[in-house]
Amino acid sequence: MGSKSPESGYHGNDGHSSATNESNCVGGEPRGSHILRDGDGCLGDVGGGDDDESDGGGGEIGIAPPTDSPSIDVVDAQKKRKKPKKKKTKKSPTQLPIKQSSPPRVPLSDLFPSGNYPEGEIQSYRLTDKATARTTAAELRYDGRQYWEDEVFLQTYRKAAEVHRQARQWVRETIKPGQTLQDIVVDIEDSVRALLGNAGLEPGDSRKSGMGFPSGLCLNHQVAHYTPNPGQKDVVLQHQDVLTVDFGVHINGWIVDSAFTMAFDPTYDNLLAAVKDATNSGIKTAGVDVRISDVSAAIQETMESYEVEIRGRTFPVKPVRNLSGHNIKQYRIHGGKSIPFVKNSDQTRMEEGEVFAIETFGSTGRGSVYDDIGIYGYGLNQDAPLDVPVSLSSSKRLHKTIRENFGTLVFCRRYLDRLGLERYLAGVSFLTP
Repeated sequence: MGSKSPESGYHGNDGHSSATNESNCVGGEPRGSHILRDGDGCLGDVGGGDDDESDGGGGEIGIAPPTDSPSIDVVDAQKKRKKPKKKKTKKSPTQLPIKQSSPPRVPLSDLFPSGNYPEGEIQSYRLTDKATARTTAAELRYDGRQYWEDEVFLQTYRKAAEVHRQARQWVRETIKPGQTLQDIVVDIEDSVRALLGNAGLEPGDSRKSGMGFPSGLCLNHQVAHYTPNPGQKDVVLQHQDVLTVDFGVHINGWIVDSAFTMAFDPTYDNLLAAVKDATNSGIKTAGVDVRISDVSAAIQETMESYEVEIRGRTFPVKPVRNLSGHNIKQYRIHGGKSIPFVKNSDQTRMEEGEVFAIETFGSTGRGSVYDDIGIYGYGLNQDAPLDVPVSLSSSKRLHKTIRENFGTLVFCRRYLDRLGLERYLAGVSFLTP
């Protein structure tokens, strides 16, 4: 049976009518497939029943325009379509901290995984009429021929300096009146060991890295070399106190030695400024082939240009005459050369590759110090024998412990207690001259 054309005016005898332009078939199906489904030769509202006959003899099929409604198969496919499963995101590994904690407990190896540490401040030496280290043509040629700066050595010192800087910064922010000196010194040394990532409790660990010497905490008239030790009475920091903090950091025996002074009363601000300015003057003057006397003269001139007013009286700031800066050698805090803070006739020159600690001490008093009672610390002599001829067995055990853990580094009783030693005072007395 053929489909009816839209131009035909005859619609069969079912009595239905429709517009002449309306399609009466749905296109897109194979011929005869609609008969199997509906039993009719036509789909939709248009057209007759089973008895319809067409006058037209054409075998054409009318193609209906596409409609917006989806087919049954498409609808079923949409219903069966499953929602895409969310991909499980893998948890990223724990990020390393990018900032230091307070108190500082994050090792520097975590903050600087590349192993490159900040360079710090680099001084450019002033050109003078007297030729200094890097100004003569011969020295420039020598520097061009030989690369003397060892990168491992520099990175070691930069790491130790960064440890000292971070610990020093935290100390300045947190020390307050009311704390005991014992608590302060323990916090400082715990911070240094945490930044180095080395607790120093196993034999030999303290020689790899740790404290360069016992941390010094000096109040008011005390100038240097006092550290809280077991058995001493607790000293509480007061608001009117002037506190000097001096501690060192070492890695493989190369020591960073630096000190600073704190005061909570603004009366002493000019005293602190005098010492800081004098230290910077000494650093700027120092250099290869520079005479030590020239560095000392620069320190004295700067220091004595300051005055301090205390309770209505004006005091000149004087450099302490019988203390000095010094050079540093591996595992030796005092390497043999000294830099006094007053002008002198020492013609010794600084040499290439040497390390110096230029520390300055200023005072509103007489400008000299004397030794008080008490022992700051101990240290093996550079030429000390491996086997000590002592009869006391405890002294031999103590000597072995000292050699394993400190070598020629300076240590104090607090460090021996931390290692768990007991009843060692008799052994110390036998080992000290």
